[in-house]
Amino acid sequence: MNAPNPRNPSTDTSQPCQIAALYLHPIKSCAGLSVASSELVETGLDLDRAWMVVNPHGEMLTQRELPRMVLITTALRSGDLVLRAPGMLALHVKLDTVEAATRVQVWGDVVKAYDMGPLAAQWFTDFLGQPLRLARFDPEQQRLADPAWAGAVAAETAFADGFPLLVCSTASLAELNTRLVTRGVAPVTMERFRPNLVLDGLQAFDEDHIDDIVIDAVDGPVVLRLVKPCTRCTIPSVDPATGVQHAEPSDTLASYRTDKRVGGGITFGMNAVVVEGFGLTLRVGQRGQARWAF
Repeated sequence: MNAPNPRNPSTDTSQPCQIAALYLHPIKSCAGLSVASSELVETGLDLDRAWMVVNPHGEMLTQRELPRMVLITTALRSGDLVLRAPGMLALHVKLDTVEAATRVQVWGDVVKAYDMGPLAAQWFTDFLGQPLRLARFDPEQQRLADPAWAGAVAAETAFADGFPLLVCSTASLAELNTRLVTRGVAPVTMERFRPNLVLDGLQAFDEDHIDDIVIDAVDGPVVLRLVKPCTRCTIPSVDPATGVQHAEPSDTLASYRTDKRVGGGITFGMNAVVVEGFGLTLRVGQRGQARWAF
């Protein structure tokens, strides 16, 4: 069960916080990269989950089916997305080039996309051992987050599971790692949870109880609304160094992180939508205020 919120609504209305880390995951379910700054666009951080690996029928594939996807690293270099994987030559994917228009399926949504061509298809096929293609999200496609959670905000996403942003905190990871070490298990890194924003200045799992985060960007405020606990599948238990799935940290999370808001699912982090601040740049170290959802 989640711990009760220790804040007192009669005295605490907000809590200072700051951005400790920013992560992009250009290709859904491949390794992400830590960045110092990122522009906030309609679908979240620019280039986050802009590409997706699909089978010949256009259906998404992730670490749930192919855990070795975590071994595919990504880097942004001079107009290219550079992919590397063990035993493979680097693949350079042009940021400003697409090939044939296509349609692909991400969860229950069939959306417009672009196939990235035979070279990328062969690269993924060779490394992951089955016929695959690489697709890029069509920016003219509007894919909206579930309004049951997003409310009045028409929150767009690209190939993310369901929401533009995922927010976690350093304190929550520290609490999890304390529990893992107590059980004789090695600590884990934040990369396993694939967030976009990682916050300092909060207590463990404060993010469960936050309504809005107002971040002081250079050209104005960025307002993010935390709308849905992020239910966890097997992906956090895939070792990013080996691509092998283990029982932890999922077993430890299951012992204390069930949330009735999502039917008793195991959660870590909060999905967020953008209320204000499109076109502004988020940077590591920026400060803000987290406002409680009492």
